[in-house]
Amino acid sequence: MTRNMGYALLAGLAAVAVLVSTALFIGAGSGDDGTSGGTSGSGSSAAPALSGSWVGTWSASAVAAEPHTRRGFPRMSIRNVVHTSVGGTATRIKLSNYYGSRPLTISHATVALAAAPSNPTAASGSMRRLTFGNRTSVTIRPHDAVTSDAARLNVPHNADLLVTTYSPRPSGPVTYHPFARQTSYIGRGDLTAESSGAAFTEQSPYWRYLTSVDVYSAETDGAVAVLGDSITDGITSSPGANRRWTDFLAERLRTERGAPRYSVLNGGISGNRVLLSGSRFSPTNGPSALTRIHRDVLSRTGVKTVVVEMGLNDIIKPPRQYHASRIVQGLRELVHEAHGRGLRVVGGTLTPIGGHRGYRPWMDTVRRQVNAQIREGHVFDSVVDFDAALRDPARPDRLRPAYDSGDHLHPSDNGYRAMAEAVRLKQLKGSSPAQL
Repeated sequence: MTRNMGYALLAGLAAVAVLVSTALFIGAGSGDDGTSGGTSGSGSSAAPALSGSWVGTWSASAVAAEPHTRRGFPRMSIRNVVHTSVGGTATRIKLSNYYGSRPLTISHATVALAAAPSNPTAASGSMRRLTFGNRTSVTIRPHDAVTSDAARLNVPHNADLLVTTYSPRPSGPVTYHPFARQTSYIGRGDLTAESSGAAFTEQSPYWRYLTSVDVYSAETDGAVAVLGDSITDGITSSPGANRRWTDFLAERLRTERGAPRYSVLNGGISGNRVLLSGSRFSPTNGPSALTRIHRDVLSRTGVKTVVVEMGLNDIIKPPRQYHASRIVQGLRELVHEAHGRGLRVVGGTLTPIGGHRGYRPWMDTVRRQVNAQIREGHVFDSVVDFDAALRDPARPDRLRPAYDSGDHLHPSDNGYRAMAEAVRLKQLKGSSPAQL
């Protein structure tokens, strides 16, 4: 064989490999009849054959079984409204039945761009049918989750998406996230392919079944996943305005020169603790951080860095934790889990609680003891001092009045912005995890 013939053969093999890989990727979102796309108005569900990688753009933690949903939502459509942190050229979603007691069948699901913020009407031409293993219908076992195939859709940064699911029959309790701070919608019948929002006659303050959205991007290098409580959940932020501190952080990462090209994934649950899970008396407090870190943070797509904002509820919620050392040990265990995945962990100091209902001076003593160990560098790879960013200089056990939502525990919108501004963006993309 001559040298030229050898080169020609190698070139031909390389071309075949490219064609095969491209065909596999393009076919990832085909319908159950083997063709790409959907019915009239539903667009193509095929993913683009472009260089890039998958990364999470939005997430919400599954919290509990929604009360009074023993039969689920049979013959109803749920249109979840979610907000992207970064964009891409394709998307896929994860649906969960983590707190269900029976199999959940989703016979149709779609994704679309919202025509306007918080609006159930889809932008013209943006509706895409979703498939699961090339089928339009999927059944999710109790305590399980599924991820859709890729759907070709130009997803913008900082935009609202509509993810609509239809269940044809009773399914059992609904897995939900109760404090969404975002209005979603419900309508009777299969409205998954309806671009108009007119038939979605019921509003909802919850996210149901949907736990994450990924995009295929050539512009984003990874994700920051935040493990937190109600402060990260943004429970006192303006509804529908995307003013959680994680939203402000995502804005900084998108707009500031030299910032890491990262998305931000919110893993906050209101009432959540490091050490103890919610009980039957407080089911919406969710599983403890130690229990859920893999599900809600480490398993998210493209995670490079973990931020932990937790510990206050261990002090202030009964049964209360009086020993700072036990909270710190729990935080160290979270770091150990993340280090096992090779991830860097940035930890936040505990913010002021003086004046909050049920506050006692001993609580601030424990909080300060936890913060002292965090600041000494013995807990996390890097520290963001949320306490220093929010406290009142005149009364350091309390939030600064301009940053107080009014309950003396949760920040206002301005306080959430101050939290995001306290993060040194370069620390999100630091060296490999420290040996603590």
